[in-house]
Amino acid sequence: MIKKKIGLMFLAALTLVTYSQNAQVRWYTLQEAERLSKQSPRPIFIDTYTDWCGWCKKMDQETFTNNVIAEILNTRFYPVKFNAEGKESVTFLGQTFVNDGKSGRTHQLAIALLQGQLSYPTVVFLTKQDDQFSVSPVPGFRQPKDMEMLLSFFADQAYLSQKWEDYQRSFKGRIQ
Repeated sequence: MIKKKIGLMFLAALTLVTYSQNAQVRWYTLQEAERLSKQSPRPIFIDTYTDWCGWCKKMDQETFTNNVIAEILNTRFYPVKFNAEGKESVTFLGQTFVNDGKSGRTHQLAIALLQGQLSYPTVVFLTKQDDQFSVSPVPGFRQPKDMEMLLSFFADQAYLSQKWEDYQRSFKGRIQ
């Protein structure tokens, strides 16, 4: 009987630890994020990935499942996952983008968001100022600690008053 109770407690603790390390980001479509940002302004965060990208998968498994990262994305941004080689046409910010095969396998929207610098993974921050979106692509894999700093830089609008280098030196995050 005691062994059974200990076993159940161990299983419950293991489940709790597993759950707490696998937080869920609520991913939106581009259209949902655009609509929501008009209703309640927040920056749009776009994770630009491809199906073949190993670093993209690693970031999905290690970074986006972190509790702090998921919480920041879910409460301070409208997070979007965008397949840079997807075949569907996408209407975003009043313009329709397609993957017509003229640019290899790359979707027109990915080329626009990444400003022609195709590298995966790349996260893109769309921040709004004076009814215009500013596009800030940041290429490369990010560990949770580095992603927390990057997300905070844009969520707190530090980019308006500080250089990235200065922000990095003074940043105190929750992830150790």
